[in-house]
Amino acid sequence: MVRIQFSNSRRNFFALMIMWAIVLASLPPVLAADAQKPPAAPLTTKNPNITIEALGYLLEPLTKDDLSVEADGWQQVLKNHVGKVSAVQILALKAEGDKKTKLLESVTKLKEQQTALSDRFKVVIEEFKSKGGKVEDYEAYIKAISGVKVDVSDAGATWTVVTGWLTSTEGGLRWAKNISLFFTILLVSWILANLLGKAAKKAVVKLHSASELLKDFIVNITRKTVFVIGFVVALSMLEINIGPLLAAIGAAGFIVGFALQGTLSNFAAGIMILVYRPYDVGDLVDIGGTFGKVEAMTIVSTTLRKLDNQKVIVPNNKIWGDIVTNVTGTSKRRVDMVFGIGYSDDIAKAQKILEEILANHDAILKDPEPVVRLHELGDSSVNFVVRPWVATEHYWDVYWDITRSVKERFDAEGVSIPFPQRDVHLHQMPAT
Repeated sequence: MVRIQFSNSRRNFFALMIMWAIVLASLPPVLAADAQKPPAAPLTTKNPNITIEALGYLLEPLTKDDLSVEADGWQQVLKNHVGKVSAVQILALKAEGDKKTKLLESVTKLKEQQTALSDRFKVVIEEFKSKGGKVEDYEAYIKAISGVKVDVSDAGATWTVVTGWLTSTEGGLRWAKNISLFFTILLVSWILANLLGKAAKKAVVKLHSASELLKDFIVNITRKTVFVIGFVVALSMLEINIGPLLAAIGAAGFIVGFALQGTLSNFAAGIMILVYRPYDVGDLVDIGGTFGKVEAMTIVSTTLRKLDNQKVIVPNNKIWGDIVTNVTGTSKRRVDMVFGIGYSDDIAKAQKILEEILANHDAILKDPEPVVRLHELGDSSVNFVVRPWVATEHYWDVYWDITRSVKERFDAEGVSIPFPQRDVHLHQMPAT
């Protein structure tokens, strides 16, 4: 017998080689097993008739990868159902009479079921999209299979399909319900906007420190805000996805903001006017180079009614960036008048007449006390300043009354009211 002995190093080498052989031998079956592993099956397609609310709850905890599987599964369910619809439609094309009518009615029912499946598929797509999934292909597929295709060359078949769609719970009845809800919500929103507007009007009456313009603004913005919210809700009743609509409005607003900088400037100026209240409705003002009574104000402009009844609309940014003169902004005003007498007239007598006229007028205030003073020696007259204080609303009445009374009393008392005159002196020059 021959005995072969290996050293320890050789023994270790052979043992290592045997181990590697075992590992390599086991790799192909493992990889093959992984390759043959079936893909994950969708969880939510087991019951295609699941309610939309329940489906939403099932989808909520799923990840983006999970939802990709669900979307593919629902697309396959919808694809299989569309295949059934197409098969029945093909049979209807070949059929005649009552059989064709029954087949078309069957198509209507299948279309109704297809709509219900599409609604659930859309819920899956929306959830997948919200978690970062790409849904363009799914949306394109739904769009391609939507709608009702009618062969208008066959009047009987057309009528059957149309009436079937109109009486279908997922067709005409569904849209009749949606349209009814749309107009109902609009009506309720309009009524609610008016009711809340009236409530806001009663509430702002108690804001004594607020201007009438600010009160009107609060009432109007309340009404419009409620109606706009109602309109958006009403649009959702028509199965319009308002999310992208609101996003588009926001993006468009950002772009339009640059194009309408002047309008935004008017808006900002309107807010400042409402806050700082330089004038109010009914005030007589000089703003933007226009003199008139404030008739109304929006967030971008102020409407004035001039004294000759002309209507003028002034942009708010022109008002806020300019001088604002509020003639009726205070409860009292001083009437400034100047009356002249001749150089030969009695100054004391003229002053006494002026003081009596002021004292006898009911609209002139006692406090502050009216002022009558000799003011200047003019070119043609000795001038008195007459400055009574009156309530703002009596300004012009007092001005006109005093002017008339001074003329009548001066004439009656023999005090002259001189007109401009010039003395001409002639000098005789000796003949040369």
